Amino acid sequence: MVKRALKLAVSGKGGVGKTTVAAGLIKLFAASADTVYAVDADPDACLAAAVGIPEEVARGIRPIIELREVILERSGGEGAFFNLNPRVDDVLETYGHRLGNIRFLRMGGVKGGGTSCYCRENAFLHAVVSSLLLGRNDVVVMDMGAGIEHLSRGTARGVDMMLVVVEPSRASLNTAGLVRGLAGDLGIRRIGIIGNKIRTDREREFVASGFAPEEIMGFVRFDPVLWEGAMAGGNVDDTAAFADLREVYRRIRQVMACRPVN
Repeated sequence: MVKRALKLAVSGKGGVGKTTVAAGLIKLFAASADTVYAVDADPDACLAAAVGIPEEVARGIRPIIELREVILERSGGEGAFFNLNPRVDDVLETYGHRLGNIRFLRMGGVKGGGTSCYCRENAFLHAVVSSLLLGRNDVVVMDMGAGIEHLSRGTARGVDMMLVVVEPSRASLNTAGLVRGLAGDLGIRRIGIIGNKIRTDREREFVASGFAPEEIMGFVRFDPVLWEGAMAGGNVDDTAAFADLREVYRRIRQVMACRPVN
């Protein structure tokens, strides 16, 4: 069993297979931890299907940012002043979908500027993220967008490692550099690179050339069965690429000194 909390944020350029990688790691951690929080923090992602939640069920899971009645209650009502640190611990249990020992949460997007003020909603969302990363003694895997907008300087203190999924393309490596810079600005010290959809040794070397050896958590081969299964929402646990993900999982556990390694 995983003996202590481990908080991972997974980011990368759109289309690199980030959500599939995140889902694979969630399943692997779920095999050795009491509880794993699977957090969909990318508004464009579909982590629910990737971890095995049926589509008809996933459609009914409300994003945390849209829990207007709960947000109003916890933040102090409709007035101009509101609570910046609302109580949210029970929200994780009440509105998280249970799938075995996986607890799935959909964050929804941080609200930007416009005709309405979303300060109240954003404060609530950041309180939920803070509770997950700073107040829980569990494994948390957050499937992020490339902008990692759900993390503030305060909540980022709880992230043990920022994992960046990279495919063999210059654009993907450039995005990884951007994410690494953003993570560093927030105080996240450990960066892990996962090379994904690797077809040849040349592609592997291309990805490896962009990072320090200690940053590389591993490589996942391109596997048509894995990617077709991911699109269909099917079980991809027995694919060749999933075996590579298992090695990535082991490497992360070793780097984070989280024993025993299964």
